[in-house]
Order: sequence, then C-alpha cells, then structure tokens
Amino acid sequence: MIFSLALLSLAGAAFASSACTGTINSLSDVTAAVACTTVNLNSFTVPGGQALTLSLLDGTTVNMNGDIFFGNLSWAGPLFTVSGKSITFNGNGHKFDGGGPFYWDGLGGNGGVVKPAPMMKIKISGTYSNVKVVNSPSRVYSVSNPAPLVMTGLTIDNSQGDLPNSKSNGIAAGHNTDGFDVSTTDLTIQNSMIKNQDDCLAINKGSNIVFKGNTCSGGHGISVGSIDSDVTVSGVVISGNTIINNDQALRIKTKSASTGSTVSNITYSGNTATGIRQFGIIIDESYPDTLGTPGTGVKISGVNFVSPVTSITVNSGAQRVAVNCGSGACTGTWNWSNLKVSGGTAGPITGFSGISGFSQ
Repeated sequence: MIFSLALLSLAGAAFASSACTGTINSLSDVTAAVACTTVNLNSFTVPGGQALTLSLLDGTTVNMNGDIFFGNLSWAGPLFTVSGKSITFNGNGHKFDGGGPFYWDGLGGNGGVVKPAPMMKIKISGTYSNVKVVNSPSRVYSVSNPAPLVMTGLTIDNSQGDLPNSKSNGIAAGHNTDGFDVSTTDLTIQNSMIKNQDDCLAINKGSNIVFKGNTCSGGHGISVGSIDSDVTVSGVVISGNTIINNDQALRIKTKSASTGSTVSNITYSGNTATGIRQFGIIIDESYPDTLGTPGTGVKISGVNFVSPVTSITVNSGAQRVAVNCGSGACTGTWNWSNLKVSGGTAGPITGFSGISGFSQ
C-alpha cells in the first residue's frame, strides 16, 4: 500500500509539473520550460552558431510574446526546430529574424558562405499561426508534421534580398529562399504572405496537402517537385492563391533521371497570377534542364483545373503553357477547362495529348 501511494504521489507530481507555465528568456531556460504544457517565448537573441530547439510535450501551447533574433555565424543550421503532437503555436504577430543580409551573396546553397538551411524546421501537429519570418539566410520552412497540421496567417518577408549587395555581383543578394519545402501528409498552409526569391511552395513528396488563400510575390511560383526517385505525391489542392511577379505561376518538375515515382491528383482552382516572367504553367520532366530531354521514370496523372477559373497573365517575353513529358509518362485525361492564360506566346506541349478543354 505504501508503495502504491508513493507511485500515485509521483504520478501526481509529474502531472502537476507538466501543467505549469514555462518562460523562455534565453537558451538556458529551454529545458525547464518545455517540461510544461504552456510555454511563453519572450524576446531574445540566440547566439550565432546555436539553435533554438523546442521538443514539446503533447498538447503544449506556445505563446510568442516577443521577437527572436539569431546571431550571425556561418554554419549549417537549422536555426529553429519545434516538435511535438497536438501543439498550439501562437506567434501573435511576432517574428523570427534570421539575419539574412550577413549571409546573402547571390549564391544561396550553390556556394559562397555556408548558410543555415532550413531556417525553421516544423515537426508538429496541431496549429501554427501568426508567425513572421524575415531575412532567412536560405530556405525558410521545412515541414514534416507527424499528424494533421494547419499553418495559417504566416508572413515570410525576404524582400530585402531582392536587392544586390557588395557580395552578390550585381544580382539579387537573396537566393534559394524557398518559402515552404514540404515532405509530409495531412498539411494545410493558408492565408499567408510569402515574399522571396525561390519557390513559394515546393512539394517534394506526400499526400493530402492543401495550399490555399496565400499570396506569393517575387519568387519562382508554386511547385510540385523537383521529384526524386521512389517518391509519391498525391492529393494536392492549390486554390485561391495570388501569385505576383514570379518566374512561373504553377509548376510540376520531375528529375529526368528519377525512377519509380508518381505524381497524381493535383487540383488547381481559383488561382490568380500576374506579372509572370517565364511560364504561366510548366510541367517538365527534364529537370535540372528546362524543356530538355524528359525522363520517363515519373508517372504523372490527374492534373486538373476545376471551378472557379484559374486566371494567369504572363509578360510579353514569357510562354503561356509548356508541357514536356517523357514517352508514356503522362497519362489519362486532364481537364483544363477552368484555366485561362493570356499574354506572351504559346509554349510547346510535347509527349502528351490528354489535355482537354484548353487551347493556347
């Protein structure tokens, strides 16, 4: 009996501990704070070369009460990682500042100074809302949620990287600043603003992914891919987004050397794009080339545009639609009756004759 009472006492103490409120004012507070199911994150600067890592108890609520800054040091990162199940993460409009200008040299991940990438690693289920990220050194979010996750009301602002600096040889200093790199299932990203210099969204693998009501400005558009070998992407919905001054509006890109992969049931609706510089729609199986010799190892099917209409306007030097499929790699009938693309010139459609309800 004494032993049983002791166990009950210990269990009660553990429960009481987890029900506490932890406050983080520096990295030294993290270990104690994440033992609680309410965590308040106050403003401070994370020293260069170190990361803020929150390994949360299931059901934790995180409240940002101030801005988080990261000191400058060339290293691999990531700068911030959060993990846990059934998490409520309230940004309350506060920001994570990655100190991008220190790293930006126009090369991104292709050389130059080593840049922390991704800046933000999201490994939670639940909700992640009202967070700002500014000046990411390179890629912003990597998302690999363990169960359903809604990311909503977010801001990514790397617009300062549009300008050249003393290290970028006259080109935009920011590079490879992908908004969301996604390899997951059961994810919704909505009602967010992304200003960057690369893909607004890049889906590398996964299923049941929704990207809706977002604004993408200045980057490379909304992408499925690039697709590697032995990858499945299915059940993707891209709807109600506004795409402004991007290289592409909507893109599916697969690596020419990939094998054993499928991309299926990709649905677009109600998207609006203006100021598109290269391609309104591009589906290309020749990556890393553009409209080169396509591979045949990725099977693409069920790419449809449903009501309401997706409307895209491309610049005078751009192509409206380009499709470049390997022999037998694109299959079925694709309904594009709710797609309208204007401006520019018609692009090539090769390797596939199954597009219905659309002509350019």
